[in-house]
Formats: sequence, C-alpha cells, structure tokens
Amino acid sequence: MENYHSYADFMKAMSQTKKMSEAEKLLNDIYLDLFLKHVHRSQLEALLMTKIDNALDSRDEAAFVKYSLELQQLQQEDEL
Repeated sequence: MENYHSYADFMKAMSQTKKMSEAEKLLNDIYLDLFLKHVHRSQLEALLMTKIDNALDSRDEAAFVKYSLELQQLQQEDEL
C-alpha cells in the first residue's frame, strides 16, 4: 500500500516546525509554477476557442484552420 500524504498534511506539518527549509521552499515554488502554467494554458485555450468561433462566424476558412491547428497542438502538448 502506498503512503499518501496530502498537501494539507504537508502544510500542517510545516506549521508545527515554525521554519521552512530549502526543500519546502522548492516544493512551494513547484506548486506555484504548476498552478500558473495551468492558468496560462486555460486562458490560451479559451482565447483560441474564441478566435475559432469568430472565424466560423465570419466564414474565414484560413483563420479557422490556423487557430484549429494551434488548439490541436496545444492539446497534444498537454497529453505528453
């Protein structure tokens, strides 16, 4: 059976020690970086979807193809 420790458990343990080591600072930086990447990716995906919708509304096939390919590429990067 795997030992599972949640982030909340980690932070609770940290508050008991009253000091943050370099490893904990690094872990916090990693969490922050992952969160910011997720937010950026979500915003970029929403922007591309809006551009695709606008291209469809205006019947701009070139723009539709361009933004659809960009969205596909973004989604493929997410799968890796």
